[in-house]
Amino acid sequence: MSTYRQTLQVYEWCIPYKFNPGEEADKSMEVLVVSSPKGNGLLFPKGGWETDETIKEAASREAMEEAGVQGHIERKLGKWKYKSRTYDSYYEGTMFPLHVTQELGDWPEMHTRERKWVTVAEAKEGCQHPWMKEALERLLSESQYPPLTLSASSLACNAK
Repeated sequence: MSTYRQTLQVYEWCIPYKFNPGEEADKSMEVLVVSSPKGNGLLFPKGGWETDETIKEAASREAMEEAGVQGHIERKLGKWKYKSRTYDSYYEGTMFPLHVTQELGDWPEMHTRERKWVTVAEAKEGCQHPWMKEALERLLSESQYPPLTLSASSLACNAK
């Protein structure tokens, strides 16, 4: 009799984002997505972490390796579990926002991945998993727009 065991793979993810001064409120924040090496759509940078780094350091490293960006990793957006659509395994992912301060011209995976800045609405439309949409919603609700980059019309749109 064989024993059947499903595996749990643990990853860290990050959502690289930036603000575009002078844009309408719904377009003032953009997120960076990367292509999958397997050609399965656009994703956020993800990976595992090494024993000599923290989970935040790993998220920052993966953003640099996969998307060619650097910045400030912020507070955790959440942790999600989901089943792989391809393999008989489960994943657990912790998601962090990365406020991008530098976009590199050369990065380790530039020949295997494309990167693309999109609005949050476009990213939500292309999300492969419901939890990714939830992470984007949390990013939007918790982010602080830089006070000097908002126009008067943007402030009026964000007033509650």
